[in-house]
Amino acid sequence: MRAIGVAFLLILLGAVLVSAVGVVWTRHESRVLFVDLTRLQNQRDELNIEYGKLELEQATWAEPRRVDSEARQKLGMVNPKPQDIQLVRR
Repeated sequence: MRAIGVAFLLILLGAVLVSAVGVVWTRHESRVLFVDLTRLQNQRDELNIEYGKLELEQATWAEPRRVDSEARQKLGMVNPKPQDIQLVRR
């Protein structure tokens, strides 16, 4: 009977040790994942800021007055004279 009690205690001790190692491992993994999450959230925030800046830049470049000004200055485009306009019907 005494040998069974000692064996049972050793099994319980082993279970406690395995459980303790499992808790330590889980906490370590949790910390690693939290650090990764924080890094990814910071990266997301930086990308959102950059995206906002790019949207603003795109809106600035696509403004009709700017497009008209660039077309006239760099491409030499002008409005056609009324006599140069021809309507095409189907």
